[in-house]
Amino acid sequence: MARFEPDRDYGLNTLIAHLGEEEKIKGAVVPPIFQNSLFLFETIDDLNGHIREGRTDMDVYSRVSNPTTSIAEKKIAAIEGTEEARLFNSGMAAISAAILSALDGPAHVVAVDTCYGPTRQFLDYMSRYGVTTTYIEGTDPDAVIAAIRPGETQAVYLESPSSVLFLLQDLTTICRYCREHGVTTILDNSYSAGVFQKPASFGVDLVVHSATKYFGGHSDVVAGAIAGSKERLTKMTMEEVSLFGAILPPFPSWLILRGLRTLTVRLKHHQEAANHIAKWLQGTGAADAVHHVGLDSFPQAALRDRQMTGTSGLFSFEPKVQDGEKVKAFANHLGLFGRGVSWGGFESLVVAFPTHPMHYESSRWIVRLNIGLEEPADLIADIQQALHASELLP
Repeated sequence: MARFEPDRDYGLNTLIAHLGEEEKIKGAVVPPIFQNSLFLFETIDDLNGHIREGRTDMDVYSRVSNPTTSIAEKKIAAIEGTEEARLFNSGMAAISAAILSALDGPAHVVAVDTCYGPTRQFLDYMSRYGVTTTYIEGTDPDAVIAAIRPGETQAVYLESPSSVLFLLQDLTTICRYCREHGVTTILDNSYSAGVFQKPASFGVDLVVHSATKYFGGHSDVVAGAIAGSKERLTKMTMEEVSLFGAILPPFPSWLILRGLRTLTVRLKHHQEAANHIAKWLQGTGAADAVHHVGLDSFPQAALRDRQMTGTSGLFSFEPKVQDGEKVKAFANHLGLFGRGVSWGGFESLVVAFPTHPMHYESSRWIVRLNIGLEEPADLIADIQQALHASELLP
């Protein structure tokens, strides 16, 4: 009987469904949760040998690896097209581990200025240990390269599309320069969930995720992931993973595994719904700008088409009426959108806030929408009534 062959060239959905599950334990169609702290060996020499050699091919202690977690990690590596992946107990645990793994003592980092807020906070926090950061817009690869200090810069942190404004970076040009000069590149790929963009194929060294988002997909687990080469991930396992105790435990790993099974199906709906709603919103006259990568009018459409095969369900808009109270009233009048942080789950969400003047002469109010799995027509009707109720329509 023909069986799944891990080394065969299967399509993505087939890999997600079968990879890491070649052994059906007691015939169970879903892998069990290995809810245990340690693993036993036949002899003391076997145990000591694995510990001494720092081997990662067998489980010893769940602070370092666990069978349930390993199955999900294999699938994430396959999604990203990398040799290996590691799961962490939050997106920030993965981001901080990736950054620290790239640094050797006091160093300089270049980062996009619209990266995830807590990522910026972490980079600023690292200043107490002699790490300095230069923030750049990132849309001009020459400006990114110009910010790199020869002999001092050890990492370039990218986020494409970036938070809130969804700006892209030219990955091929930036990564080629960094590889030639020994600078580690790290990219947050949470927006594309490894499906719509493959950063490793452009030369990115470490791909990080808030697995809480699309990988989990059900808003019931907090997790992070890093994907990269076997060499980098093995070293990280014995250092940042083991020493920080940041590995994702078995049960949350099982929830991520469950979420991955429907990843591409969910993303298709998120993409189609967000594209439809963002285009509709453009035509209402309520927004000065709609920041959505999937729009035909997206300013970096040519770069998007080179680097990405699709877009997801997250976008923002700048209300034409820049009255903070009316913007907040709009968010409060929405009935199908929950008011809450995060995104990538089954539910639609809204946040509204004044931006820092990173790309503006003065602060601007921005509304960010996460388009969930509801019917797009119902979400449009909800947005429309909230625009009217809050007097955001001019």
